Amino acid sequence: MFNRDGRFTGWLDSKLTIQGKKHALKIAKQLRNKKIDVAIHTRLSRSKDTLAPVLKEHPECKIVLEDDRMIERSYGDLEGEGHENFIDRVGKQEYDLRVHGDAIVSLDKKNRKKIERFFGDEDYKIIHRGYKVAPPEGESFADVEKRVKSFIRDLKKFARKNKVDVAISAHGNSIRLFRKIMEGAHRKSVVRWVIPYDKVYEYVV
Repeated sequence: MFNRDGRFTGWLDSKLTIQGKKHALKIAKQLRNKKIDVAIHTRLSRSKDTLAPVLKEHPECKIVLEDDRMIERSYGDLEGEGHENFIDRVGKQEYDLRVHGDAIVSLDKKNRKKIERFFGDEDYKIIHRGYKVAPPEGESFADVEKRVKSFIRDLKKFARKNKVDVAISAHGNSIRLFRKIMEGAHRKSVVRWVIPYDKVYEYVV
């Protein structure tokens, strides 16, 4: 729901929209002919609700686990705030910090708005896609990678020992780092990826 509304979601329990439920059904269809012995979700309802139609297709899956190492990236103090509001708010702050007392302060209102927007956009890009930049009280991609790496290490041990096929219902930014680790991708590529909500990624461990 927050993605639809252009808000920082993070650990807030935003529910699936109608479109999100359609994506979940599409994922279930893609996995219909796969064997699933174990399924893993996070504590957030959108992870559980995405997994639910998958499990309906797989009565052979007897073990369902919860693991928050694959939870969405935390946006800390920004969670719930609209992206546009952030850009406007930060743009004004940055404008005052960077140009106060300079000749640029005499710009007319229209041009000042353009510069504020530029500052806000730049800070949004850094927060949203900066690899090592964490929002206040939140996580950077580097922070998320650490916990996802721990999850993958334990997942590999578990899957190999028990010879099981595992389905994971995660979140956009944790999937981003899961893919980085499993595919050996460079972080410059990782931050540019768009993670679709209706796609299945399959790996052999």
